[in-house]
Amino acid sequence: MAEAGGATHPIAFSGSPLDRADNLRADPDGLAARMDWKARLLLLDGLSPSVDEGGRLAWGTLADAPEGAELVFLGLDRSDGGEKACFACVPTQGDARPRMANPQLWSLMTALAPDQLALYGGARSLVDWHARHRFCAQCGGPTKIAKGGWQRTCTECGADHFPRTDPVSIMLVEHCAGDERRLLLGRGLGWPEGRFSALAGFVEPGETIEEGVAREVLEEVGIVVRDVRYILSQPWPFPSQLMIGCIGFAEGTDITLDETEMAEAKWYTRDEVIALLEGRDDAPMVSPPPHTIAHQLFRWWVAQ
Repeated sequence: MAEAGGATHPIAFSGSPLDRADNLRADPDGLAARMDWKARLLLLDGLSPSVDEGGRLAWGTLADAPEGAELVFLGLDRSDGGEKACFACVPTQGDARPRMANPQLWSLMTALAPDQLALYGGARSLVDWHARHRFCAQCGGPTKIAKGGWQRTCTECGADHFPRTDPVSIMLVEHCAGDERRLLLGRGLGWPEGRFSALAGFVEPGETIEEGVAREVLEEVGIVVRDVRYILSQPWPFPSQLMIGCIGFAEGTDITLDETEMAEAKWYTRDEVIALLEGRDDAPMVSPPPHTIAHQLFRWWVAQ
């Protein structure tokens, strides 16, 4: 949970109600025994969820799975006092596009209840990974599903492959001068006018999170930051990232913009950030939606 201004806000895509039941993944017989009439199948249209009349994720039985489809074990549902195994089908095609390339997901993320969004996000990341890893990265041979869908094994060289999560740093850059605190926010190339957010970038091999934050800020806006520290994180299933929210303190305020990635970058006062969070007419920019980690980071900063 992120807390700001006395209110708490759930971190989107976190808090899945399922027990991941890791012990069942390595027990083929035990998992097979769970694939009975009580087992549930998450109904997906490709990678998009189906929603029932109550606005919750729609479920079917294993009989609804297409013939020959690979099934991924999502976990055990004990919400009604029983214990039902939950599965999802691997689609025929994955989708590595960023979320901005799929506008319909905006409404989905605001319509689903937090527990439903978390369940969908985990399932989406997992089945999308399977759809895009049907062949071995080591020898090119076909792979088959293993450990209930939490592994793929090459049928030719025997190499094991595991669902990946890509770490992404997303950072508040703060500058303090006396009693004045300001945040540096940016607008990426292709973003709508007025839509600013925290800077972000992938953590690269051989870096700590803190080093990744400092490098990305220097690359994107030419500012040196120090004393980087962690705040909160958020799963982001587009396709499968972990957003790692941090704050770093700027040693200066002169911006040198990387125009290959950024359209604008500006400093904003605390009052201006409050105005955007409140959606006021005098806000200098549009706030990121509440389900995003950037919005939660803004709230955290204002509350400090």
